[in-house]
Order: sequence, then structure tokens, then C-alpha cells
Amino acid sequence: MRHITLLVLSTLVAGHAAAQTPQREELENAVTARHGETVEALRDWIAIPTIAAENRNVREGAEYMRRLALEAGFQQADIVPSGGVPGVFATLDAGAPVTLGVYFMYDVKQFDAAEWEAPPLEGKLLDKPGEGEVMMGRGAVNQKGPETAFLAALHAFKATGRKLPVNLVLVAEGEEEIASPNFHTILSRPEIASALRNTAGVIIPSASQNKQGVAGISLGAKGAVEFQLIVGGETSDKYPTADVHSSVHARVESPAWRLVKALDTLVADDGHTPAIDGWFENVEPLTERQKELVAIGVDGSNEADAKAALGVGRWIDDEDFLTSTERLVSQPTVNIQGLVSGYTGEGGKTVLPGRAEAKLEFRLVPDMTKEEAVTKLRQHLEKRGFDDVKVVVSGGYGPNQTDENSPLIQAQKTVLERAGIKYTLSPRSAGSWPGVVFNGPPLNLPTGQFGIGRGTGAHAPNEWFLIRSSDPKVAGLDEATLLYVDFLYEMAAASNAQP
Repeated sequence: MRHITLLVLSTLVAGHAAAQTPQREELENAVTARHGETVEALRDWIAIPTIAAENRNVREGAEYMRRLALEAGFQQADIVPSGGVPGVFATLDAGAPVTLGVYFMYDVKQFDAAEWEAPPLEGKLLDKPGEGEVMMGRGAVNQKGPETAFLAALHAFKATGRKLPVNLVLVAEGEEEIASPNFHTILSRPEIASALRNTAGVIIPSASQNKQGVAGISLGAKGAVEFQLIVGGETSDKYPTADVHSSVHARVESPAWRLVKALDTLVADDGHTPAIDGWFENVEPLTERQKELVAIGVDGSNEADAKAALGVGRWIDDEDFLTSTERLVSQPTVNIQGLVSGYTGEGGKTVLPGRAEAKLEFRLVPDMTKEEAVTKLRQHLEKRGFDDVKVVVSGGYGPNQTDENSPLIQAQKTVLERAGIKYTLSPRSAGSWPGVVFNGPPLNLPTGQFGIGRGTGAHAPNEWFLIRSSDPKVAGLDEATLLYVDFLYEMAAASNAQP
């Protein structure tokens, strides 16, 4: 079935993309011949999880990322200290007039193996009804699968002995999943900033197709700030320094109740509208064009599939699909990720907790900033007398936004159109990545998430990435790889065409 899918995509592309991709069949054959090696490369990468939150495989992850870059054809690749988990900086000089920036994350989210259908580090190939052959594993779709496809495109150039049509600058980090607390220090290094300054833009490989085969081009992404609110003996002497017998609650304050009271002030009574003082002050509403793009995207999507993927039966306030999708891309949020306090085992335990902690995140939209959001949070709590609630910010960055008429976005559109792949333009992703470090000052570069293929389960159990599709409209690993080949040629042409 994989051969049928590849043949269909090749037929769709051949009519026009062949003019942009010289001797494309040669590259296609190279991709096909290396399919098994590419699958094994993804499996091997999944087996080495770098988890920043657990300080797991920090050294190994960076070294492996460096090795992957060198094997794919980058002439130099260096591990770069960040003050936390290191990054990797690599360059590939093809002698081309155009240079493309590429952002990778090599870290992944935590996992509980007991929640998975297959071992999360095994990279097991499974047949998924209605999808095809998939690889299940932590990081399979977020982001090692799409990144493996991009690297496989570079291997195809090596195998055919031809130079890339663009030069590449790669920056990779191992802390994306904890909101990139040190990535800005990597980019502040003069040699890295200088290399990026000469690029036509920066992409992060992604798997953007839905079940109907419609791809997505995102013009931006929300920002994210991760933080913790802590109450206990460490924040005030009115709380015990350890769990104590619950009977003393008659005269000893409870950190748990105090935290609950503080949390309750952060949102309105509806449980979802942010209520932090001045929160919406710099929130830019959607433009008419952005609303138009949202409506087009909704027309190309299936609401039942969207709800099923989340395991919900209705949206906030029972809103219709269009209204809820506008909310998804336009609204900044205050989310509780988890609450930790006291006894959580089986049955009850008569204790008054000595400590309570909430793990939260903000999602930010233009023109909000991380600094603004954190300042407003602190002022909000202080104004209400919550000086005993400790705020610990562990990472974060602002939103990013790119003009749809930039060469980077135009190249993405052209490649998809030539491949006969339907796509939608989204004003921004509801998820986050640190594109603002490229998109904002001082670099001010176009940025974008780009790629075809499919997968689900990011941050959740049973994460998977499509290897061999059973549906000709949806790309598997080889088809995703070939589109990156075409994109590199188109990026060269689109950038050279600019005045």
C-alpha cells in the first residue's frame, strides 16, 4: 500500500514540481531505497528520550542530535551550552545564494508506560485501522517523526551526489517541552545570531495533515509561560513545615485551601475566562482576514473528528464549531496542569498538608509578552493579599506571527498546490513553540511549522506517527520526505525571486 501512496503523490507532483526539482525520480528512488534505514533511525531516536523536566538523557540527547546532523550532511555541528540542557548548532554550506533556517527540538514529554498500548520507547510498528502502518512511541509525532523526514530528505541529496539548492542553518534545543527557558541564550551567541540573520526564514518540521488529507499552514503560534504557585511552610510561618494531623486545622492554616483561594481569582466564575487584572489589555482581536482563514479551515475540517480526538462531547458554552475555533486561535488562557498537595493514595489520611503546589501555564496571543503576563500575575496576587503565594516561573516566551505573503509561506503554499494537496491557512496554532526568538527582534525572520504526514498523541499516551498510509490522500514517511525535497527547491526559487 505504501508504494501505491507514493505513486499517487508522485503522479500529482510530477506535472509541475519536476520543473522545480531536477531529476526528481532519482531523489524519489533514493528515498524509497533508504526507507528501512529511515524507519530504524526514527526508532533509535525514540529509544533515547531527552526529558528536560527529569534531567534525563541530557548529554546523550545532545550528542545524538549532533550525530544525526553530521550524518545528514551538515559539515559542522556543535553542542552549545545553554545554562540548562544544551543545544546543537549546525551549518550546511551548499554554495547556494539562499539560506534556510531550521529549528529542531530533540526533547520529549514525560510518560507513564502503564498507560500505553505498546512500550513508549520501543518505536513499535502497528497497523492502525483507517490510517495504515504507524510507529508508536514518545516523540514519534512531536517532533522526531517529522524531523526524521526532513533529515531523510538531506540523505537523499547525499545518496544522489548532488548539492542542496539552499544552505542550511540548524538550531536544536533540548528544553522545548519546558517552555524553552534557556533557548534565547543559545541564539544570543554571535556566531549563531550571525548565521540566522542571513537566512530567508526558519521552519520547524511538522506533520500537519488531518484524517481527510488536508494539510495546515500556520502563520503563527501562541506563546507559552510555565510556572508554579506554591504555598506552605517555605512561604510563610503560619503554615506547617510538613504534613501534620488534620485535627490541628482548627487553629493552623491550610496551604491547600490558601492555594485554592488564590487560584480561584485567576479565572472568572465560568472557570475558563482569565480574570487577571489587565489581562486583555494588549490582546489583539482577529482581523477580518484571520476570521476568513478560520472559516475556511473549519469548512475543511470535521467537527466530530475534532471532538473525538479530545474525548469531549461539546465545546465551551456549547458554541458551534466556527465560534469555538475562533476562540481556540484568538484567546489567551490560564490553565492548571496539575495540583499537588497532601495525601493522594488509596483511601483517606487525616493530615493537614504542609505544602501545596499548582503547575500552570499561560497561552499568549499577539501583542502579549511573557514579561507582561508574569508581571500582571504577580501584581494581581499581591493586590489581593496573596503575598504568601510563591510564584516560580520555569520557562516561557511570547507568540509569533508571520505575514502570509512572505516567501517562506508562499513557498509552502506553492509546493502543496503542485502536489495536489489541499491545505488551509491558520492565523496561528493554539499550541506553542519558541518561534518568537526568530520572528521577533532582533532577527525579525519569517517562521513557520511545515510538513505533511500525520500523527496524534503528542504529550499523551499512545503517541504515533504515520509510516505507510492506507489512504492515498495522506502522506506516509517517504511522501513527507519528498515534499521537503521539493520545498527546498521552491524555497530557493521563491527567495531568489524577491526584489
